[in-house]
Amino acid sequence: MTVDVIHNAAAHRFEATVEGHLCTCQYRVYGGRLMMLTHTGVPHALRGRGIAGVLVQAALDHARAHGLKVRPDCSYAETYMQRHPQTLDLLQQ
Repeated sequence: MTVDVIHNAAAHRFEATVEGHLCTCQYRVYGGRLMMLTHTGVPHALRGRGIAGVLVQAALDHARAHGLKVRPDCSYAETYMQRHPQTLDLLQQ
C-alpha cells in the first residue's frame, strides 16, 4: 500500500488520509534546532498496515533535511527509532 504523506506545517503534523481516515504524526519545533515528536495517531481500523511508520519516517526525513535533532516523546516514535538504527544519529544528546 502506498501512503501519501503531507507536511501540514500550520498544524505541526505530518498527515495521511487512508480510506477516509486521518492519520497523523504531530510535532513541535523548539529553538529552530529540536523537533519533538509528540503523538502518532492511526485509527484502530487501520493499525498494523505500517502507516504510523511511514508518518514517523516522513517526520525524521524532514528533521534530517532541516538539520534538526529529534526527541521522541511519543512511545511509537521512540520504538520506531530504536528499531531503525539509521535514525539514531538524529536523537537529541
